[in-house]
Amino acid sequence: MRYSALAIMRQVLQGHRGWTPAWRDPEPQSSYDFIVIGGGGHGLATAYYLAKEHNAAKVAVLEKGWIGGGNVGRNTTIIRANYLLDGNQPFYELSLKLWENLEQDLNYNAMVSQRGILNLCHTDAQRDAYRRRGNAMMFTGSGAELLDAEGVRAMYPFLNFDDARFPIKGGLLHRRGGTARHDGVAWGYARAADQRGVDIIQNCEVTGFRIENGKLLGVETTRGYIGAKKVGVAVAGSSGRVMAQAGMRLPIESHVLQAFVTEGLKPVLDGVITYGAGHFYVSQSDKGGLVFGGDIDGYNTYAQRGNLPVVEDVAEGGMSLMPMIGRARLLRMWGGVMDMSMDGSPFIDHTGIEGLYFNGGWCYGGFKATPASGFCFAHLMATDRPHDVASAYRLDRFRTGQMIDEKGVGAQPNLH
Repeated sequence: MRYSALAIMRQVLQGHRGWTPAWRDPEPQSSYDFIVIGGGGHGLATAYYLAKEHNAAKVAVLEKGWIGGGNVGRNTTIIRANYLLDGNQPFYELSLKLWENLEQDLNYNAMVSQRGILNLCHTDAQRDAYRRRGNAMMFTGSGAELLDAEGVRAMYPFLNFDDARFPIKGGLLHRRGGTARHDGVAWGYARAADQRGVDIIQNCEVTGFRIENGKLLGVETTRGYIGAKKVGVAVAGSSGRVMAQAGMRLPIESHVLQAFVTEGLKPVLDGVITYGAGHFYVSQSDKGGLVFGGDIDGYNTYAQRGNLPVVEDVAEGGMSLMPMIGRARLLRMWGGVMDMSMDGSPFIDHTGIEGLYFNGGWCYGGFKATPASGFCFAHLMATDRPHDVASAYRLDRFRTGQMIDEKGVGAQPNLH
């Protein structure tokens, strides 16, 4: 069933009794050509593009829980392409282009809203760094505007411009950035992949890999053994645990990243703002709640919950930037488990095991990367060649000294 205004009108007349499930709930087959482990945004996007771009016929996604229950539903929904380095900026520009046509491609309302992102600067040195980053963005067509203090004030007059320690001196505006509905993205990719024949198998946890003579034969799961010609792992914060089952140790640490939503408020913030003097970023959801987040917690964990010191730190950042936020009541909070690489950039690469591929290490950038991550991972699995914009995301880059250290946002909290 394709969604359209006509379909909605037809269902209204039928009392909404004709809607069908968004995707099937199949039993796993004995074997597949491609298995993607992880039913989050990256895994579902990979399966979708395998079927759409490479005409893969026997594809399955294995998810230990339910679709939308992991990190894809536990983030602050920001999409953007405002990076600096060659290894990152072209990749995120591809992702943003895919975001811009995503809803038409999937026939699903993912609520993509290009409302703009403003990175605030508070020192002359920071302004110079933003000018450099803006030029890098311009080279890839992402677009960037450097604003002075009055330009920022015209957009957001309620900010604390005269903070004694961190006065606002301007900002870097990325108009094509914005937000999307996080779980809607997962549901949209799941539905579109299912329509192309992909089996989405929920409540199916991978418990091991069957490997002989350096070649992958399939995976052991809680629903039995499933053979596969090729297997791609895209499990975010669980990367270390899953890949350890194949005898691999990754340059990744797992940390919890908290996010928060206030009670619903009248429209006050029509874009996304990031605080240049602290790790605080905020937008307003369509329901009216302010959505904001900050740093990772300062310890390794697989728990989807946070701690109070980070809550205090994020609240302090919010109060410093926009004091009026102190009048809003916090409605809820949650934690997502981040797979933090040592240089803050991801991996999309082969492993040393024939037929086994890895996608992970997304740090803070996982949600915004979803379309390009799936597109490039599908390209790698189907062709055994890295996509041009993801060629730097190699697993061996620490051994070869080819790190992509965007700004020290790896796993070490002291470098943030």
